[in-house]
Amino acid sequence: MKVGPNTVVQFHYELSVVGDDFTESSDPDSPAACLIGHDNILPAIENAMQGLEAGAEATLTLQPEDAYGLHRESAQQRVPIKHLLNKGKLRPGMVVKVNTNDGPRDATVIKVGKFNVDLDTNHPLAGKVLSFHLSIVDVREASEEELAHGHAHGVGGHHH
Repeated sequence: MKVGPNTVVQFHYELSVVGDDFTESSDPDSPAACLIGHDNILPAIENAMQGLEAGAEATLTLQPEDAYGLHRESAQQRVPIKHLLNKGKLRPGMVVKVNTNDGPRDATVIKVGKFNVDLDTNHPLAGKVLSFHLSIVDVREASEEELAHGHAHGVGGHHH
């Protein structure tokens, strides 16, 4: 079976930032799982998977516009510490959750004051050129429940 709309693909990935030492990869014992066509992963990665079968591999380089967007200076803001969901000592570089009108959102601490904290709400990989290596482990038809919920269930996917 080939990766296409309404299929669940299990895959391993290796992510690196071009020109940086940042790397991330899937757990070798537990591949990631994604329901294709339901906005669960970056569109460029989903497009690169289209038509692949179990055992296939793909490598792609994504510009910021195709990944997590450009880094926006306007995404930096000062908020009262009481709006953070994290407890304990804050330090620059730490990723925290902040309450917003749209629900909790991740942000990176820039500077900590007594009552306020300066945050960067850009995605940590915004403005970066990313390199992905993908290895397809399995492809199957999505279940009715997965289609209704809009995400993969089971191994590597969402568990209820």
